[in-house]
Amino acid sequence: MLTSTAELKRLLDSLTVAARNKGLNDASWASAAGFSKETLSRLRRRSSCDLSTLVALADAAGASLSVAVATQPATTSDGHFPSELSRDYERQLLTLCASRQLDPAVWVAAGPAFFMAGLAVMLASNADVDRRGLLALAEVLHPGATEVAVFARWLKRSPVRPSRFLPMLAMEIRHAA
Repeated sequence: MLTSTAELKRLLDSLTVAARNKGLNDASWASAAGFSKETLSRLRRRSSCDLSTLVALADAAGASLSVAVATQPATTSDGHFPSELSRDYERQLLTLCASRQLDPAVWVAAGPAFFMAGLAVMLASNADVDRRGLLALAEVLHPGATEVAVFARWLKRSPVRPSRFLPMLAMEIRHAA
């Protein structure tokens, strides 16, 4: 897959999650953006499109387009995990998780896609979270991340320990309120 095709697919996947979270199927989403369902379908097979088309789709989905500066840490040799979990990086992850932000672009900018997908699955186990949104986010970041065997592999290799991270997150959320 060409890089431009991969980037457009990633962006459309993110916008699709936003549209679904707003309760829109493809037909209603395309209509709200001023397009036919067929146009949206064709766009998913293309490697490029006009910015105005993406803006219209984002507006209809209640989302916005933005540029995120990647500040990812060094990764393991397979690129799936950060090579270390410093206190500063852990703090960044806690802040992101406490924000309840579900924009895949923001999550991808924060760390390796597989690692971030597993983090979203882990968060979905908490009470008072948008479980459906977090699991959809995880699937956009890394298809299959919500499968039990895949998440088990994530738990085994992740530098984030749920027994430490989740209580810290609960405290972060309490302080933010």
